[in-house]
Amino acid sequence: MGTLKDGRQVAVKNLSVGSKQGVREFLTEIKTISHIKHPNLVELVGCCVQESNRTLVYEYVENNSLDRALLGKRSTNLELDWGKRSNICRGTARGLAFLHEEVVPHIVHRDIKASNILLDRDFNPKIGDFGLAKLFPDDITHISTRIAGTTGYLAPEYAMGGQLTMKADVYSFGVLILEIISGKSSVRTNWGGSNKFLLEWAWQLHEEGKLLELVDPEMVEFPEEEVIRYMKVAFFCTQAAASRRPLMSQVVDMLSKKIRLNEKQLTAPGFFQDSGESSLKKSSFESTSNQFSSAPASFTQVIPR
Repeated sequence: MGTLKDGRQVAVKNLSVGSKQGVREFLTEIKTISHIKHPNLVELVGCCVQESNRTLVYEYVENNSLDRALLGKRSTNLELDWGKRSNICRGTARGLAFLHEEVVPHIVHRDIKASNILLDRDFNPKIGDFGLAKLFPDDITHISTRIAGTTGYLAPEYAMGGQLTMKADVYSFGVLILEIISGKSSVRTNWGGSNKFLLEWAWQLHEEGKLLELVDPEMVEFPEEEVIRYMKVAFFCTQAAASRRPLMSQVVDMLSKKIRLNEKQLTAPGFFQDSGESSLKKSSFESTSNQFSSAPASFTQVIPR
């Protein structure tokens, strides 16, 4: 955290020095995204490049990350009732829909997770850390890329084959909904009394007609029908076949009840099993989780002293 000369509070983040991207390419990508403005995206105030050091200066967001609010030490000052949680789901969906469908070239975030969703003083969500983002020209439907992201959130087609599309973000967002409702981490694999990721456990509860058992016990009062609807939207977002997942604009409408859920079309979600038979080991996720290629919002270059 820091303070600019005009009194504005900012958050300063040092990026990984492991990128092979040159300074010119880095600044070009920063400028490309510098004009993007949306209430559910963290604003980039400026950047600094000095030798191998690259620093981004963001707007300061008062309530830190969703990850800390959900999974950190519980505080009465950060009580997340259903009103806040549903607002976080809808706001994050709107931010992603903006990146996917309104920004040109379209942007795939590649690392949607609770720690990359920041909360302002009113608990409105802001998508941050565009360090893994990829720009998509209109005529490109997918790209093959080195895997970058976080275990537990990775779409199976991306984790196994490196096929990156906007539907990979949709998958991650579906997992995020389940985290927001349950208050549990998708990265851990011991849910449901066995070696299951959160999504696997949630689907098991769905098949058993026990979905409400997933709800965070800290959330005492909530509208059961609406919460179940959100969890079913999460299942639509995490369908095994990317083509069966909705667009983020459709997800916004699904959460807002503007689209009726056709549950007959709902099939089992896709899971990536990090087993010995897989060609991708857990370490391969960890080693790439901090790569970056671009960042969001308004641009001011800072000359280092």
